[in-house]
Amino acid sequence: MSIPANIQSIYTDGACTGNPGPGGWAAVVYFTDGSLHEIGGSAAQTTNNRMEMQAAIAALQLIAESRPSVPITLHTDSEYLINGVTKWVKGWKKKGWKTAQGKPVLNQDLWETLDRLNNPSIEWRHVRGHAGIIGNERCDAIARAFASGRPPHLQQQSNSNSKSSDARNSSTPVSEIADFPSHDLIIDKSSTNSHLASNTSMIDSSTPSPVSSEELPREVRVAQLRNLLETLRIADEIATKGYLITSSELADLMDVHASAVTSRGEEWRWRNWIVSRVRREGNQILWELERADTINPDDNSDHATE
Repeated sequence: MSIPANIQSIYTDGACTGNPGPGGWAAVVYFTDGSLHEIGGSAAQTTNNRMEMQAAIAALQLIAESRPSVPITLHTDSEYLINGVTKWVKGWKKKGWKTAQGKPVLNQDLWETLDRLNNPSIEWRHVRGHAGIIGNERCDAIARAFASGRPPHLQQQSNSNSKSSDARNSSTPVSEIADFPSHDLIIDKSSTNSHLASNTSMIDSSTPSPVSSEELPREVRVAQLRNLLETLRIADEIATKGYLITSSELADLMDVHASAVTSRGEEWRWRNWIVSRVRREGNQILWELERADTINPDDNSDHATE
């Protein structure tokens, strides 16, 4: 595939069903000439963080192929990814890939690849997930489709194709094109674990439609159920042992963006647990989980009358 030389911007995202569980990743690459590429892939057993990293690796590989002469902005909603690439990785390498606590760095294989591909021409920019940013939303849809076990029909649109059925057309300014989803020819790069697959297939179709659980193969639905049970078991252990977890950790457990956690207020219910904000430590908010069925509904009224 011929890659246009001048990349304008890139959006990446990852998704995981169960966390850990089946995952998907995606990147949408916008070029200054109005063309774009969508790429994505999947992994049978992975985590949300690894899929976020895999998406960035795919984007950086495309950047390396294009040999850019100007800075390129890479947009992601993963603070874990941005902090790791721009802040933490230098310290990890100095410590022999150990954390400040002396423990092995998680996902070292992918961090090493990201560090090798990263270069000063890349500007890493954090965006809010699920905030209506179309590049991010498009990546999210692709990644979730891969994670669900139904690979989408990725597309690649050229600026010469002015007959696209979506909102973009050849008269749309490049600055606006970067904020629209794509709808033409797509590149599908599937990954089976933590590395990019070597096989690339070209698929021509339309935007992926939502997939209901009934349409998935039975073995995929059973795997998703197992992953759900593992998530619930982890949540129950956190509640039982009284562990406090950060907003990002809670978001990973719930498989939502961190902003969806912090925007819910001081106390709310999630499945079988009451989630309560405990305190702030530095720039982190700590949360506590308590089994809802162990709370006496009369406790508050009893205390109120004492």
